[in-house]
Amino acid sequence: MLRIAVPNKGSLSEPASAMLHEAGYRQRKDRRELVLVDAENEVEFFFLRPRDIAVYVGSGKLDIGITGRDLLLDSGSPAEEILQLGFAGSTFRYATRSGTAKDVSEFGGMTIATSFAGLVRQHLADNGVDASVVHLDGAVETAIQLGVAEIIADVVETGTTLRNAGLEIIGEPILKSEAVVIRGTGAPDDDPKVRQFLRRMQGVLVARRYVMMDYDIRVEHVEKAVGLTPGLESPTVSPLHHEGWVAVRSMVPSKDAQRIMDELYDLGARAILTTGIHACRL
Repeated sequence: MLRIAVPNKGSLSEPASAMLHEAGYRQRKDRRELVLVDAENEVEFFFLRPRDIAVYVGSGKLDIGITGRDLLLDSGSPAEEILQLGFAGSTFRYATRSGTAKDVSEFGGMTIATSFAGLVRQHLADNGVDASVVHLDGAVETAIQLGVAEIIADVVETGTTLRNAGLEIIGEPILKSEAVVIRGTGAPDDDPKVRQFLRRMQGVLVARRYVMMDYDIRVEHVEKAVGLTPGLESPTVSPLHHEGWVAVRSMVPSKDAQRIMDELYDLGARAILTTGIHACRL
């Protein structure tokens, strides 16, 4: 069986399980379950702490896993990202009191507090900066107030928490993270079970981004209409019983669907419908 690590809690857990369910895999009904066998799909799921997933996958004990890019890089584990999943996005940045420093080049001799010590040490090394790193588990914004560090490095969403603590974001982002599928470095590229898993997940990603659009239009307006709905290869165009009319079917980006419907209507298209896509293979 393909052995897959899945986050058991936190912001990665529910979206990961939802995506796996959409991809046709069984998922646990009891959050206390640590292992779930999906015999029909020949997959065994292991529900683990998100921070530990890269370690298990990198060691070869598990074949692949779902975790955050930030957690993968922070672990230092011999594992690599093979698919971006598009959820749990975050930005990792430095922050400090006004006037302390403007960017990473000025951190020399200072102390940085963070929950991602491995990631920060690597970033400092990449920039040739000699600074101390203190590892804290959560609430790192208080480290400056308590004199533990001059700078913090943390996940930033709106920046409100940092501003409330009297801090400002400095420098360029250390990392932009999201949920990713990982495998061990050096694992074979041609594993058919892994390829099948990735196709399923990619199918979910496409199904979430597109809708199927159907409409009827006069023959003389088809070229302009299909210019608005080119599809992935090309749209399906079928003659209608009413002479001079055709039916068109095409996949369109869901974020553009309403605008496209308006433009098709102005061209003379009628019976314009959109349908959600639950699964696909491209």
